[in-house]
Amino acid sequence: MSWSEWDQIKADAAQRQSAQMRLNGLDGNPGASGASGGSGDLVVNKDDLGAIGHEAYLLHGRLSRDGDHARPSTFSASIALTNGNFTSGSELLKVHDRWNKQLRTLLDACARISNHLDYSKSTHAKDDADIRGALLSVSKINEYFK
Repeated sequence: MSWSEWDQIKADAAQRQSAQMRLNGLDGNPGASGASGGSGDLVVNKDDLGAIGHEAYLLHGRLSRDGDHARPSTFSASIALTNGNFTSGSELLKVHDRWNKQLRTLLDACARISNHLDYSKSTHAKDDADIRGALLSVSKINEYFK
């Protein structure tokens, strides 16, 4: 590749990156931002947060129950193979340990998603209530300017 080819590739990449990024939208979609004229505001309803949090909670429950079925037998098999002087025993134990680590990571992620969305939902509801309570009515505001 020559230097001029490299410069052309860099220029092409820079031109492609200059296009405005669109998240979850297509051209002409009223929710899309950018050239199509959409507002670009992110809108999430409490029901959406609740549904996602609930699914994360259900997934956590299923993973807790079903993700650990093979652990005891895998561990027993790895010990039996190791005691029988098979090198595959130590490798099977590595698989066992890796599975446990990955399962715990996934369980933690599901719990964090569920808890965070529950927290976000309740915090936003509290913030909305605080804002509604702090706003003065129009007639009350008018009293200050008379």
